[in-house]
Amino acid sequence: MKKILFSPPDITQQEVDAVTEVLESGWITTGPKTKEFEKKISDFCNTKKTICMNSATACMESALRLLEIGPGDEVIVTPYTYTASCSVIYHVGAKPVMVDLSEDSFEMNYEKVSYAINEKTKAIIPVDLGGVLCDYDKIFEIINLKKNIFKPRNKLQEQIGRICVLADSAHSFGAKYKGKISGEIADFTAFSFHAVKNLTTGEGGALTWNLNNIKNENIYEKLSLISLHGQNKDALAKTQLSSWEYDILTLGYKNNMTDIMAAIGIIQLERYEELIQKRRNLARIYNNLIENLEVDIYQTDAKLEDSNIHLYILRLKNKDEDFRNKVIEQMANLGIATNVHYKPLPLFTAYKKMGFNINDFLNAFKMYENEITLPLHTLMQPEDVEIVCKNLKKIIN
Repeated sequence: MKKILFSPPDITQQEVDAVTEVLESGWITTGPKTKEFEKKISDFCNTKKTICMNSATACMESALRLLEIGPGDEVIVTPYTYTASCSVIYHVGAKPVMVDLSEDSFEMNYEKVSYAINEKTKAIIPVDLGGVLCDYDKIFEIINLKKNIFKPRNKLQEQIGRICVLADSAHSFGAKYKGKISGEIADFTAFSFHAVKNLTTGEGGALTWNLNNIKNENIYEKLSLISLHGQNKDALAKTQLSSWEYDILTLGYKNNMTDIMAAIGIIQLERYEELIQKRRNLARIYNNLIENLEVDIYQTDAKLEDSNIHLYILRLKNKDEDFRNKVIEQMANLGIATNVHYKPLPLFTAYKKMGFNINDFLNAFKMYENEITLPLHTLMQPEDVEIVCKNLKKIIN
């Protein structure tokens, strides 16, 4: 029986050689490769500056800390996401305000988003699920209409002049929205390069930003301080002759990316267009093979050209949570790995303790209870997709 994995990394000899080169260079932590990777990401995303860190989570929290969002502030977020989108709000001391999804949609109900905004609201974290970008036109329309009640707490917030849009684009590196690429749309955009992502560095992430009339170098320097203990010199600079001395300007964190990780990312970025095209072709095969099945397809053919096809998401029509779980179990018995994206946050113990109740997010639960994510990765072959679809049809029917 052939096993079909869910999302193994696509690593070639090129990545192995790039890592070997770094290992043999004598410098393996944050250094020239990381800076090169940052520049290449900015070029790819049509932004001026990018900073690489050890995760998308670190990127989002650093953006909130840069904005000095904390106790007394509120940040709007969806309940339909991985915990990182919300936990970073808690970590900086602000209040997470969850807004339920629209009916039969993976996006927040934008009318409810508007109602949730008040004088304490300092940011919104939209989540681009599976590689499909949110309706950013609608998001900016809402926050611009609410500019009159926005109360900035520092100079950066004052310069932005409204609620900040911090996109959780962990899934959407390379995806597009109305001709613009992810990274140049929101104020800040956080990407993930975790092992299961389309572009991987093992772990890792990047934060890029699109803020007009605000000095990019100043933002980069502040984020660098946050990500490296508030130290005004990175490790490479300190190794130069007579350059050991440094200052701690603020009490920061340890979030930096290593050159080992960046070396992998540089090669992955060189291969990225090819990797996306492979995913797109596999998604088209999926769509053709299951079009007559009683399912709702998230990555429809109409969405494929703009999506980066990070996940292949289905909803099993008129089915409940128990049925979906049995499908996952039976597929696993056949050697086929599937997944669920996502279990709504209010269903988890930690969020229940914070006072969140799933009964307040019924649309999110409805999207979750019959959602199943099928394997899709660039090591798959068309015949693998055929095996998945053939067995899925048998189990469902």
